[in-house]
Amino acid sequence: MIPETRYAKTADGVHIAYQIVGAGPIDLLFVPGFWSNLTWNWQLASYAHFLRRLSSFCRLIVVDRRGSGLSDRLSPDDLPPLETLVEDLRIVLDAAGSDRASLFGVWSGGQTCSVFAATRPERVDRLILYAMNPGGSGFWTGGMWHPETYLARVAEGWGTRSFARLDPAWGLNAVAPSVADDAHTIDWYLASLQFASDPGAATALNRIYTETDIHPILPSIRVPTLLLCRQGDRLEPVTTSRHLATLIPGARLLELPGEDDLWFVGDTDAIVDAIQGFVTGVRPALRSDRVLATVLFTDVVKSTELAVRLGDAVWKELMADHDDRAKAEIEHHRGTYVDSTGDGLLATFDGPARAVRCAQAIMEAVRPLGVEIRSGCHTGEIELGEDGVRGIAVHIGARVASLAGPGEVLVSNTVKDLVAGSGLTFEDRGEHELKGVPDRWHLYRVVG
Repeated sequence: MIPETRYAKTADGVHIAYQIVGAGPIDLLFVPGFWSNLTWNWQLASYAHFLRRLSSFCRLIVVDRRGSGLSDRLSPDDLPPLETLVEDLRIVLDAAGSDRASLFGVWSGGQTCSVFAATRPERVDRLILYAMNPGGSGFWTGGMWHPETYLARVAEGWGTRSFARLDPAWGLNAVAPSVADDAHTIDWYLASLQFASDPGAATALNRIYTETDIHPILPSIRVPTLLLCRQGDRLEPVTTSRHLATLIPGARLLELPGEDDLWFVGDTDAIVDAIQGFVTGVRPALRSDRVLATVLFTDVVKSTELAVRLGDAVWKELMADHDDRAKAEIEHHRGTYVDSTGDGLLATFDGPARAVRCAQAIMEAVRPLGVEIRSGCHTGEIELGEDGVRGIAVHIGARVASLAGPGEVLVSNTVKDLVAGSGLTFEDRGEHELKGVPDRWHLYRVVG
């Protein structure tokens, strides 16, 4: 029997489809990326077996991400950035009545789970990543993975039989060689591509994937993490998971035999056994003092000159009005106001695109006061304390803001790489040395 499909409604009115299977004492949220259809997944015996095995030891929550499967479909122009997908997971967990869960992500679903675990560690028991690629230039290199060549193949072939069988990245010969010649699996797989997404959305979703790079956030993951891969995987080589194991603190890597990239074909029981052993262990003590966040600094341009010209009383009143307007925008963009810097402010966000848009909104909100501000954003690990936030990410954010000109929002390359699909556009401002910060940093100006 196919489980009931439920829907969680987001703040922007999008319905996210999910199913709950099993009633075990542990919650496990499974995020398979955009290639999924909650109903059709159950129509392949090996996939159904995989899901039932997972639900045998936990309460399994399976989700179709927005824009695909049974969730609301969106036009290619409306597809969301990574931080929106992360927020969607929170909404699904809330709707499912889960305060805390282990996360299991495959492919791009692993990226979403990784960012969720880094930004909301208090809600994550454990993190399991299967065949996840973090993105970045090391992944999208030449051959079948050249971005424009790859995206052209998706646009032209998605949902066709030849694509489902022979494409070097999506064909069954690449993702599941053990069943590549099985007629029933070929038919199911072809339909699964069609039921998951249309060609236009699939192309746009894959474009976002090619432009996203989560390398900078991986060292910020503090929850116990299990990396799973198959030693002969033709699509995501074992070297990728070995690379991830060097970046995620304390991550455990388990290399399993087999060539299939698809998690529900081949020896699926070995994957489930590993997950079961990992999530049913003793829960570790939560470390919630360090989280991934986007830091926003703003600064009033020529503040000293303005204060002298206005006088102390008027300047103090002006800045109070400035702070009230800025705090309202921070709250609207779901950020956290941290502190005033005298002629500016510090705020943090769990989504980089919201931080950038908040900077733009604050700029417009305070302009009627006759002041011009400059802003800087950086995403990195911060330390939470009773007296505010600390860490190298805070210093980098301050240095980025100091290099911005009047009316400018500058961001680090880390922010730019994490907001693919947000609609934000940037102008290259080159590499810079940031005072007191190691290495050189590539900065970008937000232009739209």
